[in-house]
Amino acid sequence: MTEAKDMTFTLETAHAKVSEMIGAIPTALTEYRCPLCGKIFGCYADLKQHYAVEHVGAIPPVTVVLTLNGKSCEVLIEPHWTLKRTLQFRLGLTGAKHMCDKGVCGSCTVIMDGRAVLSCQMLAIECEGKEIQTVEGIAADPKWKPLVDAYCRWDAMQCGYCTPGFLVSAKNLLDKNPNPTVDEINEALSGNICICGTYPRHAQAIREAVEKMSEGAVTNG
Repeated sequence: MTEAKDMTFTLETAHAKVSEMIGAIPTALTEYRCPLCGKIFGCYADLKQHYAVEHVGAIPPVTVVLTLNGKSCEVLIEPHWTLKRTLQFRLGLTGAKHMCDKGVCGSCTVIMDGRAVLSCQMLAIECEGKEIQTVEGIAADPKWKPLVDAYCRWDAMQCGYCTPGFLVSAKNLLDKNPNPTVDEINEALSGNICICGTYPRHAQAIREAVEKMSEGAVTNG
């Protein structure tokens, strides 16, 4: 019984888990691993020297500082890595999904400086100094709980793989237009593809979230 109870999944436990995940991301590098041979160094200068001696002609990785969900994170990446790959394989944020990898499905959507962008089309080194928000950051913010609740209540997902991209696009829309019409919602989500065909449910979920958030604003006010 104890084991089953510990495995219970609710919105509250999901919120706690994603908050823990974001908090666990280190802010600064403490070791520098060579992606070619796996050797670990204590500073970036030693890693670059290692490349100059043992991997002549190879391009060494670089360090970038990304501002993710309000937190600065130093990461070591190869220069050709996309933001999506960096989020998944360096920072453990898997909400931005790998699907088409060509910028046409919307599954890897994040918000950057207030604009919805496709993380598979952005080099991570281009994102330094920009404010980036992922679906994990949205899930960890109590303000957006009505949006997450509504998506669950309206079954606006089936396999769920594309859902994070839809949620990010929806949040980006509501940041700019707190009371969108169904047509405006459909237009804002037009870059997101759902192979399961749940499109009508998204507008219903978002409209319900708008009502709940408006009620909350009136109550808190």
